[in-house]
Amino acid sequence: MQASLEQRALKVSIVVTLVVSSLGVTFGLLAGSQSILFDGVFSTIDAAMSALSLVVARLAIREASQRFQHGYWHLEPLVAALNGSILMLLCFYAFLNALLGLMEGGQALAFDVAISYAVVVATLCYVMVFYQRRLNRRAQSEFVRIDMQGWLMSALITTSLLVAFSIGLLLQGTEWEPLTRYIDSLLLVVLTVCFMPVPIGIVRRALREILLIAPDNIDREVHAAMAPVMQREGLLHYHSHVAKAGRGHYIEIHIVTTPEFAAERGIAVLDEIREQIAAQLSPPPERRWFTVAFTADPRWA
Repeated sequence: MQASLEQRALKVSIVVTLVVSSLGVTFGLLAGSQSILFDGVFSTIDAAMSALSLVVARLAIREASQRFQHGYWHLEPLVAALNGSILMLLCFYAFLNALLGLMEGGQALAFDVAISYAVVVATLCYVMVFYQRRLNRRAQSEFVRIDMQGWLMSALITTSLLVAFSIGLLLQGTEWEPLTRYIDSLLLVVLTVCFMPVPIGIVRRALREILLIAPDNIDREVHAAMAPVMQREGLLHYHSHVAKAGRGHYIEIHIVTTPEFAAERGIAVLDEIREQIAAQLSPPPERRWFTVAFTADPRWA
């Protein structure tokens, strides 16, 4: 159910993004606006990333294969890092172009065309934000969450464009009209600076998973679950290892026991301990690689 919701959200996003990107490039050229072109290119890249996310989302729900024996979860943070990195480069490039525009004295815009674009695209973007936010309450997808952030960025960018273009239109025919040449470039500088933290945050979270940095919340859950388990007679100490890759959680626990532990009940008591630990962990069974090993030799822990 969650996988189908995720794929539906990404498919709708790709279609709408292609519409927005075509509008951005067309209206950007007609209006002579770098900021609208930036919005169009941003949407085009977002569509490509959404398509790639859809492919990986389909892989992630597959069973492990002979070649990928741990499944495909590790592909998700790689795609997220690629997505964030491209958006970072796009923002940086747009920032440099905007500075160049200011240094060259700005440029004249067709404000009526620009305003028409901003109204249509801002409406589409906000509709997509609300649609994906509502759907992701059930899907709980990292890809949809990232895609929703992209739509929110586009919505805020386009709203800012609408405000700025409306001000520029009002200034025409007044003594302040020469300043309208700088509106487009100045707005693009502000937007790229303000929105750069979003792709940086995406890359930072993805790198934590790529580098297998232990997620604090899961690590705390494991230690909390092990506290009552270690009260059993015959259990000496344990070592745990946790990591997260996309929607998948890798949890390994090695418990050192006395040589005579479980001598009476055998495997049954070991499985009972596994069940006790698993019941205290929040990741659902289909999204975790869970191993609990027992040994009487500390070398194997």
